[in-house]
Amino acid sequence: MIPLGDSVPSRHFPFVTYTLILLNTLVFLFELALGPHLNQFIMLFGAVPARLAQFHHYPLVLLTLITSQFLHGGWWHIIGNMLYLWIFGDNVEDLMGPSRYLLFYLLAGCVAGIAQSVLSAGSMVPSIGASGAIAGVLGAYLYYYPKGWVHVGIFVFITLLVVDVPAYLLLGFWFISQFFNGVTAIGHAAMGSGGIAWWAHVGGFLTGLLLAAPLRKREPYPQTFRA
Repeated sequence: MIPLGDSVPSRHFPFVTYTLILLNTLVFLFELALGPHLNQFIMLFGAVPARLAQFHHYPLVLLTLITSQFLHGGWWHIIGNMLYLWIFGDNVEDLMGPSRYLLFYLLAGCVAGIAQSVLSAGSMVPSIGASGAIAGVLGAYLYYYPKGWVHVGIFVFITLLVVDVPAYLLLGFWFISQFFNGVTAIGHAAMGSGGIAWWAHVGGFLTGLLLAAPLRKREPYPQTFRA
């Protein structure tokens, strides 16, 4: 299922969300221009679990928990992440306010990076992408608007069908799938192999659920909206 939009309106212009999308896009275009130097760039600014484990010797390595959030490994990686951020980020920013939302976004991404590093202890494979931070956004959205409706596209053969799905069903299923994929991938993470950072998604999502209430500045809409 591909999310295409949601039914919850936003009362304020999502400046931070759009700025994050722009920054991620610009950094990705810069990555494309690096050519043969890209791997060195990723190793320098990605979150490498083995290095993070030595943060007490090299404190600056903790900055990679933030820089890694703006790196992506390919077109589908960044397009998928920015699509989710565009659909769900505006509503979370609307309720938190710009400054709290930015702090929340970066913190969720950092917790996600730590979660992935703990489960990949000793690995030299860098973790990159905004998906951990965006998972936090999804967790907060689920807390604020569990009965909101998300427009999703489903391919049936070559036809794209658009249906409305309750947020609690879509995001709940998404989280469960991330958790069980993470469980099955623990062995691979321990061996230091690459792949999807499932535990970053889990850690980010749970962070979003936990911080949604204390960081909320405005009340959610009192009713469910259908488009």
